Amino acid sequence: MRLVLVGPPGAGKGTQAEYIAAELGVPKISTGDIFRSNVAGGTPLGIEAKSYMDAGDLVPDEVTNKMVADRLAQDDAAVGFLLDGYPRNTEQAQELDRRLGELNVALDGVLQLDVSDEEVIRRLSGRRVSRSTGKVYHLEFDPPQDADSEDLYQRDDDRPETISNRLKVYAEQTAPLVDFYRQQGKLVRIDALGPVSEVTKRALQALRQHT
Repeated sequence: MRLVLVGPPGAGKGTQAEYIAAELGVPKISTGDIFRSNVAGGTPLGIEAKSYMDAGDLVPDEVTNKMVADRLAQDDAAVGFLLDGYPRNTEQAQELDRRLGELNVALDGVLQLDVSDEEVIRRLSGRRVSRSTGKVYHLEFDPPQDADSEDLYQRDDDRPETISNRLKVYAEQTAPLVDFYRQQGKLVRIDALGPVSEVTKRALQALRQHT
């Protein structure tokens, strides 16, 4: 099965990507992992991407597209894959369709994790990080039992006002992408509220019904 996973920050994409990919027996492919692998390996694309990253600029679509294409051409992706973090816009989605067409395959579905803005803010704003260990806690879901409260801090991007802005940017950037896949009949939406295992089960059931 060849899938794309989309959803707002705090929807649990990283966690669900791991579980769903494992259940389906396909590799989880994230742009973050691809960037780190290419940069660490000193590949030509990695060197090019690093030049933009070091300058604080976004890596251009052209470079990202090539990295993803190289990853999808590897043997383990022949049986399928789950893409997390790509595509991010309709231009990347069109390029992905073109690349898959060259491999004589196509996406089976695009799984959208639905979570309300209020729930996203609740999930992200409750996170706290230990300065001494780097461990991440959550005031509600995983409260720090033994950690010194003065050792904990809230990251800037986990503050409610920052989260609200991130959600606004996500909605503006992702709405055209979601519409693109909806028009192709590939969009599968699920409620991402609830225990991780239940969301995974819900996602797998929806995907099987879709395909």
